[in-house]
Amino acid sequence: MSSTSIDPGPASPPSLSPARRAWRRFRNNRMGYWSLVVFCTLVVISLFAEAISNDRPLVVRYEGQWYFPIVQDVPETTFGGDFDTPTDYLDPFIVEQLHKGDNFAIYPLNRYHYRTINYFAKEPNPAPPSRDNWLGTDDRGRDLFARLLYGFRVSVLFALALTVIGVVLGVAAGAVQGYYGGRTDLAFQRFIEIWSSMPELYLLIIFAAVFDPSILLLVALLSLFGWMGLSDYVRAEFLRNRQLDYVRSARALGLSNWQIIWRHLLPNSLTPVVTFLPFRMSAAILALTSLDFLGLGVPEGTPSLGELLSQGKNNLDAWWISLSTFVVLVGTLLLLTFMGDALRNALDPRVPDDPRAGRRRGKPKQSPAPAATPASPSETAT
Repeated sequence: MSSTSIDPGPASPPSLSPARRAWRRFRNNRMGYWSLVVFCTLVVISLFAEAISNDRPLVVRYEGQWYFPIVQDVPETTFGGDFDTPTDYLDPFIVEQLHKGDNFAIYPLNRYHYRTINYFAKEPNPAPPSRDNWLGTDDRGRDLFARLLYGFRVSVLFALALTVIGVVLGVAAGAVQGYYGGRTDLAFQRFIEIWSSMPELYLLIIFAAVFDPSILLLVALLSLFGWMGLSDYVRAEFLRNRQLDYVRSARALGLSNWQIIWRHLLPNSLTPVVTFLPFRMSAAILALTSLDFLGLGVPEGTPSLGELLSQGKNNLDAWWISLSTFVVLVGTLLLLTFMGDALRNALDPRVPDDPRAGRRRGKPKQSPAPAATPASPSETAT
């Protein structure tokens, strides 16, 4: 008898953890993945806005001395001026002084801060886009590119703070309701129903009339109402997961309620939380923009997308104000929406790893039957 070797076939790929499978599905969604890359890039750029758009030079060398005006106040008398006041680096006299002889100055890409008023502008305000002001100026002569750059940073940081606070409160409330259930769940649900019926906009108007406008005040007020939507999803996940066998096993092993919630239930209930984040951020940006448009948002002078939209409404001839602000706002919301859709698909176990596999749903294609092996001479003789 001749020995036959058995082909083991191709080696099976190593199994991936759920997190890595979710990340692979997220990367397969090209729209969501590149939206995340673009959004993170814009956020990082806005964090360095002072080095990109500023009315102060980054570095100055004047008469053999080095100065760093971006981090220090240098009086005008240092550069040959007449007044002991902070230097106006847009003043033609100061510009001429900084370029005499061996003197030099390194400026940011855009030579205007968000609060800078160009008193040496060549056109009345609001001025259209030009070589000096890339996107034009607003109705007070402030550079529109600088206002948009700093306003985008304010909106993103505000939305991030509001999202973090809302997630912490929402997860805590939903976990307590879902895990304990019974009277605890009933009491929390009645409280949420009463609290959600309070007129949020009226409260904002009242507090805006009583207190000075403040970003911290806005974060505190909106956080009081922003956690209820997420708590419902977390509550439903806890109600479902607490009946599973691994939770019963944890109880049988003597684990405390806190250990069961923190180590077992919460990690298995984070899918709606992660999916909720981009949409919560977009809602927070819209809320801040709406309040600023109505004059109930950030303090006067703070860069804001809503304040620019209000200026565009009041200055319809200055089309560059509304257009540029609309592009920034809509682009930001689209990036967050694409990221949210990609996260939702990545965390859905029913979505295949390969996005093209979803187009081939239905009955799987059957592999062709193996060809018949010819009989041996002995078998034929038999």
